[in-house]
Amino acid sequence: MSDDRTAEVRPQGQAAGGRSARVAVLVVVALLAVGVGAWLLAAAFGDDGEQVTAGATADDGDADGTGAEPDADPPAADDAASPAEESEATEEATEPEPEPEPEPVAVTHRVDLATDPAGAAVTVTTADGEVLRGETPFREEVTTGAAEVEVVADGFQTITDTFEVDEDVRFTWELGPPGLLHRKVGAFEVGSQPKQVAYTPDGTQLWVTLLGARGVEVYDAESFERLAEITLGTQGGAVELIFGSDGDTAYASQMESASVFEIDTGSFEVLRQLPTGGTWSKVMALAPDGSSLYVANWVSNDVSEIDLASGEVRRRLPTVSTPRGLYATEDGERLYVAGYGNGDLARIDLASGATEVLFSTGRAMRHLVGDGDRLYASDMGTNGVYVLDLATEEVAELAATDINPNTIDLSPDGQVLYVSNRGANNPETYYLPGPEWGSVLAFDTATGTPLDAMIGGNQTTGLDVAPDGRSVAFSDFLDNRVQVYEIPSPAVLEAGDGGRYGAHRADLAK
Repeated sequence: MSDDRTAEVRPQGQAAGGRSARVAVLVVVALLAVGVGAWLLAAAFGDDGEQVTAGATADDGDADGTGAEPDADPPAADDAASPAEESEATEEATEPEPEPEPEPVAVTHRVDLATDPAGAAVTVTTADGEVLRGETPFREEVTTGAAEVEVVADGFQTITDTFEVDEDVRFTWELGPPGLLHRKVGAFEVGSQPKQVAYTPDGTQLWVTLLGARGVEVYDAESFERLAEITLGTQGGAVELIFGSDGDTAYASQMESASVFEIDTGSFEVLRQLPTGGTWSKVMALAPDGSSLYVANWVSNDVSEIDLASGEVRRRLPTVSTPRGLYATEDGERLYVAGYGNGDLARIDLASGATEVLFSTGRAMRHLVGDGDRLYASDMGTNGVYVLDLATEEVAELAATDINPNTIDLSPDGQVLYVSNRGANNPETYYLPGPEWGSVLAFDTATGTPLDAMIGGNQTTGLDVAPDGRSVAFSDFLDNRVQVYEIPSPAVLEAGDGGRYGAHRADLAK
């Protein structure tokens, strides 16, 4: 029997492929249905598996929304942890242990200690309490901070002090006699007859005036290397020297030409020669504002006031016999003068120019130095130093010195007065060495108590304390030499029981 419909004939493989596609679609649909169902269940139940219905929340304690008590008590909080707590616990358990911080590395600097003679026992206590021992020459790495040092050698002074280790440090000490508190750093040869020695305001150089040569020599204050020779004309040597407040200019006096040489401290060049109009000019002082220079004229018995802007002598102020030391007050109103001829201590009123003698020893007042409150004066005839109160102008003797006290200077804090002493003169002439060595004495300015004594050479004359107060330099006039000592701390001086002072007189005789 025939059929009007046309039968479609397909290959067997093609029919199987169609069934596979239909099966895959059904699987996908089923998976989607499962997923949707899971989402609906999650929406219908809380995170803790309890159903949430309209009008009831998980906090109500009504599990099925009917108000009935649940079939079983919920687990206690201690017995079960929430997923969030489990997650936190897992994170804590898996966090790595923090690495310990590295120990800080101590910063050290090298400390070198040398003595003459060598072989002294050294003990250094560092800032962290470590004790280092050895002997000179001593070299160790020392922790940054305050360190204490003790240097001991049989038959010599014992050195004890505290110093700051903030960079590499080197100390070289020439050990002196027992009891000496100051420490000799060194000595160096200079030109003929060193009259004065002066540190530059920054403390890096030492300038030495040469009375027996033609001017000034300049030395490095640490290495003692000579840096310059400055010739002051052709008429003579140099007597005294001071620096301008800015340190850019130095002034050196010359007796023979009765003039002052103005020197550039950077180039060591002479800028001007300033005539004083007087005779045998010696000691100088600057006005506080730096506008004027005062110069004591030894033979003409007056003081020249030089206008530094023009270089001209503004006026000459008559004063005491043989004026030498000068001191200008900070208010610019008074100028004090030491009279060598009669031992006078006088005041010049700079407004009127009038001189008034305040005190007289009748001997040989020589040098003046002040701190703004008190003025100190040395007298070669009485072998003493005196102090004047600048407010009341009352004068008192401060202390007795060795024979022929010369230059005096103060520590920066004003607590210690240093005095150079030439010693007894040769009976024939003071241009020849005498029977005694010179000396430098240190006195407490408040009480006049001796603090220490250093033995110098032949006719110890010029003297200056470094601006930082850490060293004192002095000249031995007939030995053509400058010596430098390190100044101990105030605590060491105070506790030193006079240092070498009590025994030093036995050292003076040659």
